Amino acid sequence: MVDADRDRRFMGAALAIGRRNLGQTWPNPAVGAVIVRDTPSGPLVVGRGWTAEGGRPHGEPLALAEAGELARGATCYVTLEPCSHHGRTRPCADALVAAGVARVVSAVEDPDPRVSGNGHARLAAAGIAVTTGVCAKAARRDHAGHFTRVLKGRPHVQLKLATSADGMIGRAGAPGFAITGETVRGRVHLMRAEADAIMIGIGTALADDPMLTCRLAGLERRSPIRVVVDGAARLPLDSALVESIGEAPLWLVVDARAPADRRAALEEAGATLVEVPRDATGRSDLVAALRAIAGEGITRLMVEGGATLARALLDGGLVDEAMVFSAPVTIGAGGLPAFATAGPEAIEASGRYVLAAAGRIGTDEYRHWWVKDWE
Repeated sequence: MVDADRDRRFMGAALAIGRRNLGQTWPNPAVGAVIVRDTPSGPLVVGRGWTAEGGRPHGEPLALAEAGELARGATCYVTLEPCSHHGRTRPCADALVAAGVARVVSAVEDPDPRVSGNGHARLAAAGIAVTTGVCAKAARRDHAGHFTRVLKGRPHVQLKLATSADGMIGRAGAPGFAITGETVRGRVHLMRAEADAIMIGIGTALADDPMLTCRLAGLERRSPIRVVVDGAARLPLDSALVESIGEAPLWLVVDARAPADRRAALEEAGATLVEVPRDATGRSDLVAALRAIAGEGITRLMVEGGATLARALLDGGLVDEAMVFSAPVTIGAGGLPAFATAGPEAIEASGRYVLAAAGRIGTDEYRHWWVKDWE
């Protein structure tokens, strides 16, 4: 007999371990798997696995390897439908069949047309009991990068902003002006560690000279790819972004008409140039830019600045998730408004988003919105 509470409990455990390698598995999703065996004293976890860095191996074969023979007759909880297509490794659905599991509980169907129900069907055809839809909403959010890349051809875009009480994101002439407290800054670095890539505009790069790496102790190597929208290839060769290419890759979204000498110098310094056309306003085409980096495998893109880029992405309907931190400070004269022309209320006014969470981190408040598509 199916125990719904038990299924949710173990799927929650699979989701938790699947998130361990967020930002490190692209172009593949970060999947978690837990294998549970019934014993006289109750259910026992005999195997756990999560997608390895670089996207291989997948979570299921790692969990099966840990379980060994104890997987036979057990239940496997997995956060995404087991794959059914051949790549560098055999399909996870076939591995589960060969291991002799009795039941598979899957959170959500994989939208990838190479899978899309075929994994579940293959399991059922082998006599394995299949239950789907357990913790589906949480799984869709965890795998939002994969879903968005497959269904929309671009990465899942997570916008992050820090604003003052009067709706400013900084002070003119004060690069790197810190608005939020140390606790929030730690949270932002964790967000970086869970992103495949992080994007800013050239205006922010020139004004703040940021590095955009993850500086949490022990997670430095998990810095995302840094992406700068820099149509005219203006990023200085002595910028912190260029000088830290050895710590994390740097991609520049440039126009084909950018000066050839600047393009060559940046490439020689180690930057990767992503060429996109201009849009009707004469700026870099952001839709084309997102599609281009998705084509390179990026699934989860964090956007950290600045106001012009945030406004353009919001106006283009390209923001899927927004995290806005608000600090109890007033900047006043000389402040730089969030979104260039409006405050965070622009998210609510758009009607496209649902407030998923709100609360306090240290002395600062946060509001977390998701686009309604994910509800």
